[in-house]
Amino acid sequence: MSSRRSRLTSSRITVDERIDDLVSKLHSVLPGQGRIRSRGRVSTLKALQEICSYIRSLQLEMDDLSERLSELFDTSDINTAQAAIIRSLINCMNS
Repeated sequence: MSSRRSRLTSSRITVDERIDDLVSKLHSVLPGQGRIRSRGRVSTLKALQEICSYIRSLQLEMDDLSERLSELFDTSDINTAQAAIIRSLINCMNS
């Protein structure tokens, strides 16, 4: 039983280390991130909260830019094939 418990503990530590590593990598690609540290490591909870917040802000920014671009196309007299492609992409993003 002790050997099984030891393997489970070892396996759990490996999973935790992998999660910490992935969160740290995700956190490192956020702009201006590097200030949340706990004993030399990124606080997983805070890093995940900031990652989610950043993704939400990117989604809002994309929605805003998409809307502005749609309005620009609606007010312009652009009937080229490229404009049609861009319009269809905008419609796909808004769906």
